[in-house]
Amino acid sequence: MKILVTNDDGIHAEGLRHLVGVAMQFGEVKVVAPDAQKSACGHGMTMRNPLRVHEAPPCCGMESYTVDGLPVDCVNVGLTVCWPDGCDLVLSGINDGPNLGFDVTYSGTVAAAMEAAINGIRGVAISMAVFADGAPFHFETGAEWLAENWSMLTSLESPPTTFWNVNVPAISYDHVEGHRFVRMGDRVYEDRVVRREDPWGRPYYWQGGVVVMNPDQPGTDVEAVNRGFVAITPIGVDWTDVETLRAHQSL
Repeated sequence: MKILVTNDDGIHAEGLRHLVGVAMQFGEVKVVAPDAQKSACGHGMTMRNPLRVHEAPPCCGMESYTVDGLPVDCVNVGLTVCWPDGCDLVLSGINDGPNLGFDVTYSGTVAAAMEAAINGIRGVAISMAVFADGAPFHFETGAEWLAENWSMLTSLESPPTTFWNVNVPAISYDHVEGHRFVRMGDRVYEDRVVRREDPWGRPYYWQGGVVVMNPDQPGTDVEAVNRGFVAITPIGVDWTDVETLRAHQSL
């Protein structure tokens, strides 16, 4: 199996090393990751600047490169530089934080798996669902779960334009309850933009906000991870609201 591994946290991220450590047990791995932190870049692509690609010290002994771009750029560069004849799997992560619900639209981690699907390749994004500042990420839990469930996850049947978003609760592995296939839940923010002033009294704005997340969302990724389950969500590249489309086609 030919595997391309990437992320949005950068080439030096701890989660990347854990992911490569698992992937190398199951196939030939090559790593292409951003040269710096690129979180919350979404499905952006560099179009008006050249991409600089540099060979990096091997990640877990695997051939590795950095790109001065975004995760989507890394996938496309990887398919050009590392796997010009294509690969079998693109793995993105392990992200240091959850990618639940609406967060998938902002996530560079998820975007890399989406780009894989657009290229006709199986894509999997994996993230650690930690909710408290300063709490351990437990990357080892994500790695152990992936290793034990590799065959299942890499053989799931799905349409060519569907990829898989996996969120692992950031707890010790012996406390993981199992896994569930679930839909996306609601994960929104309050006080999204905060106005502040610099030392000279000039205003600036800081975007982020506080997560408002109701765990009482049956059948969702939000509920699953809050109950100690690994959440597995199939996401389609075609975002068409089919029911609304059908309701209006006769007008």
